[in-house]
Amino acid sequence: MVTVTGYKECQAKDGHKFFSLNLQGGVEMVLSKGTGQFYATSKQATITSTFDEKTCQALIGTKLPGKIFRITCDPYEFTNKESGEIITLNHRWAYDPNEATSLEEVVYDKEFKPETMAF
Repeated sequence: MVTVTGYKECQAKDGHKFFSLNLQGGVEMVLSKGTGQFYATSKQATITSTFDEKTCQALIGTKLPGKIFRITCDPYEFTNKESGEIITLNHRWAYDPNEATSLEEVVYDKEFKPETMAF
């Protein structure tokens, strides 16, 4: 499940305006490579919509079936708003409306290592 957490007004190349919805996945625990400690985080993505602003506002808090997953893309620069650090990324997060089972999440996980599975 993902949750609509907000929206943003956007402008297409042809000049017309539309709204995108901000989506957030569930809480995940991630092991920090730097500190060795776990921290809580969630994946976030945006999707375009055909809704007006009033509808987008009303959708905040709505839960949708599906998941947010990582997609490889052409490299681009990203500026960390808190530190000002500029990093180059080659991935983005996207929404898939098909709900994955726990087994599918393990099987298709980028970090999956068969030797870690206990049978």
